[in-house]
Amino acid sequence: MAFAILHSEAKSILSQTSGFIAQAGFTHSLTPARNCGFACTYCYVPTMRVYGGLRPEDWRHWGEFTTFKANAPELVARALRSDQVIYCSPLVDPYQPAEETEQMMPRLLDAFIDRPPRTLAIQTRGPLILRDIDKLTELAQKTRLRVSFSLTTDREDVRRVYEALCAPIQERLSVMRRLTAAGIPTYATLAPLLPCNPETLLDMALEATTGDIICDPFHVRPVKMSGATTREAARRISARYGHVDWHDPEFQAGIVDGLRARAASAGRKCESGVAGFRLLT
Repeated sequence: MAFAILHSEAKSILSQTSGFIAQAGFTHSLTPARNCGFACTYCYVPTMRVYGGLRPEDWRHWGEFTTFKANAPELVARALRSDQVIYCSPLVDPYQPAEETEQMMPRLLDAFIDRPPRTLAIQTRGPLILRDIDKLTELAQKTRLRVSFSLTTDREDVRRVYEALCAPIQERLSVMRRLTAAGIPTYATLAPLLPCNPETLLDMALEATTGDIICDPFHVRPVKMSGATTREAARRISARYGHVDWHDPEFQAGIVDGLRARAASAGRKCESGVAGFRLLT
């Protein structure tokens, strides 16, 4: 099925937060589209269904199309306030591949530059963010801007089976270095933690950034009894390639403890869960 780019008009764009994101200190979230072209096998968003603002065609055909909220820049311009702490985006990568032609983010960044909130955190794994580095640099002079950039594994063979449409590891590291060099506070976000050599992965993150590290294992039901969880597609891949331990809560806790200790030895923090994402606020 060919990937489709669709458009719709939204009634509103800044949503008041609840749950995990609110606990981390964000007052609002911004999601510029529905459905994501990165189509990561583990993505928790389709498991949220209507609670993630999705429609049945979204979770049934995740990654096959995206629907941009065509009037998002105008809505943002009207809704911005100076005391807002905004997370962009909990439900779709704002720099997914379709953004290259859509160019939604430059228009949104212009609105933020004109009316800066207190804090803006941009969560992405997309190297396309470098296209907007001049706007990001300007915005960083006006508000607390944070870029949370996903780095999930140190192994290309693992990346290819879990997130085949995402950028290679070395390209992501290069993006983080360039953002950091431009003076944009950039956080390596090891989430979800895919099968990897944890020490090597953390050392990569420490080298490419100067701030603290965020990490999060796969969502699993024994730990997270309701709400979003890891998609079954990723669980099947883990079973096929012998990575089922990475879904085990006790195993996950050991990995996180090791990452935290190694970061501390380098004079940095590595936090998971709410504490991790609170680093962005």
